[in-house]
Amino acid sequence: MQIAAGEFKAKCLQLMDRVHQTHERIVITKRGKPVAQLLQLEDDKPRPVIGRLRGTVTRCTDVL
Repeated sequence: MQIAAGEFKAKCLQLMDRVHQTHERIVITKRGKPVAQLLQLEDDKPRPVIGRLRGTVTRCTDVL
């Protein structure tokens, strides 16, 4: 979703609630150019140490 800066200013609190509920990204524009975006924050919970790298390592069995 894109919204002009003036409209964002008028509806800021409602848009923040909307992003919180829907996890939707809102791009704020000024004179038609994107200048900022409003996003849902990730949880600040630390990831567990065990399994942290799962899915990031590739095993190669045939080297030559």
